Amino acid sequence: MRMDLSLYLQRIHYAGSLEPTVETLRALHLAHLLAVPFENLDIHLGRPISLEQEALFDKIVLRRRGGLFAALLEALGFDVPLLSASDAHADGGFGPEFDHLTLQVRCADRPGFLWLADVGWGDTFREPLQLDRVGEQIEGKRAYRIDRQGDARILWQRDYDGHWERQYRFTLQPRDLDDFVPMSHYHQTSPDSLFTRKRLCTVATLDGRITLDDSRLITTADGVRQEERVEDDQTYRRILQERFGMWLDA
Repeated sequence: MRMDLSLYLQRIHYAGSLEPTVETLRALHLAHLLAVPFENLDIHLGRPISLEQEALFDKIVLRRRGGLFAALLEALGFDVPLLSASDAHADGGFGPEFDHLTLQVRCADRPGFLWLADVGWGDTFREPLQLDRVGEQIEGKRAYRIDRQGDARILWQRDYDGHWERQYRFTLQPRDLDDFVPMSHYHQTSPDSLFTRKRLCTVATLDGRITLDDSRLITTADGVRQEERVEDDQTYRRILQERFGMWLDA
């Protein structure tokens, strides 16, 4: 499939440079996070999620739903190996390989640097992180760091309260998209998957994030969190349309 770049860029409200530079990467990363929610609604609608590029383009661009950032970057001339990441668990362990897909990016204007880009993790960094930088990378009231553990790297996030928490573990071994299909199927179908237990839709805002689950609308602005109860399905659908620009029958 040949991607229609103009439609994708319209979807994320982006009208800046298309040169494969660090500044373009940063701007596209933020634009995608602000425009495309991270969500699992198709799972709860009983719709299988395909990792084929044509299906992803239809979902994200035409039906205004969540995913496909790597293909956009590749079409613009960035070097974008796919990486496998394992979700950090509260007991100190990690999930299975291919639990999450993240991106290594190399830019034409700074070829000696590698960047970690990720628009599919939810409440995470707004701008790509330097993969080989030691120590904290500050982002507003939060910070991130990437620690090495043998051949692996571990992404950490410092939240608004100053607490550091592991996000996921990954290596720099390039992967194929087909490698992620079995875990994608697991997340869509297993009762043990977090994605099958409740609906979730979340999107970044300029000063924080809004998140909708089955019973709550959570708004965070400058680290201050507010919650509203969602009493019924009619209210849920109205919020989904008004705050996320999404329709369940789309």
